[in-house]
Amino acid sequence: MINAIRSETLKLMTTRLWWVLALILAVYVGFTAGLLAGLFGALGDQLAQQPGAPALPEGMVPPIVYSAVTAVGYVFPLILGTLAVTSEVRFQTLTPTFLAQPRRGRVLGAKLVVLAIAGAVFGVIGLVVAIGLGAPILTATGNDAALGDTDTWALAGRVVLAMALWAIIGVGVGSLIQNQVAAIVVVLAFTQFVEPILRAGTSIWEWTATVGRFLPGAASDALVGASLFTAFGTAGGSTVDPLEWWQGGLVLLAVAVIVSIVGYLTAWRRDIT
Repeated sequence: MINAIRSETLKLMTTRLWWVLALILAVYVGFTAGLLAGLFGALGDQLAQQPGAPALPEGMVPPIVYSAVTAVGYVFPLILGTLAVTSEVRFQTLTPTFLAQPRRGRVLGAKLVVLAIAGAVFGVIGLVVAIGLGAPILTATGNDAALGDTDTWALAGRVVLAMALWAIIGVGVGSLIQNQVAAIVVVLAFTQFVEPILRAGTSIWEWTATVGRFLPGAASDALVGASLFTAFGTAGGSTVDPLEWWQGGLVLLAVAVIVSIVGYLTAWRRDIT
């Protein structure tokens, strides 16, 4: 297993994929965190005074800013995990891998471990950028950046965990849908269109909102403990409480395990050429 992990680590680190995605993640999360910090930091009081505008709970602005890592950046470890599998299928590097290690379950397990670590690293990178840009802007606009609050660092730890789980889900998706184009289309369509629509649609009625809490993105937000989406749901008077952080973590873990197992039992065990 150790040799398999070393092999998968070498595969990942010798390609440009991981650092290109990490760079895009840093830019995207940094822009979003800085924008949110400036918007709510400088205009928070004015926005709250607008008729009918939902008021954020006190002390909620820093968590919203720092949780931008998962709120908008979770798609990057998901794509990384997906491409880590589909690229091998596309370029047929799985053939020598399976010849060297016939136990395919061990190969998949090693890939899950390596990509989980890579997802956690993505989480750290995102946090460095989000806190590095968001905290000074919050402070400059007269707001508490909450860097001395233990809850902030607990949130940071859960962000790292959520990003690791999203990378594992990506490996499962890539194992299940081994055509690279199809896999990326499915990932982008679900994360950018299908789930946001489902989350907005299920929030209309209480019983659907209860079910909507178990969507992967909603579970990820619950695990982290804050996001722009859930904050405005709470501020808008939603009667359905989100999952507890540990419940969200279990739901996200369940999704990762189920997708990985289904991928292993189906496409991963097929004959390759």
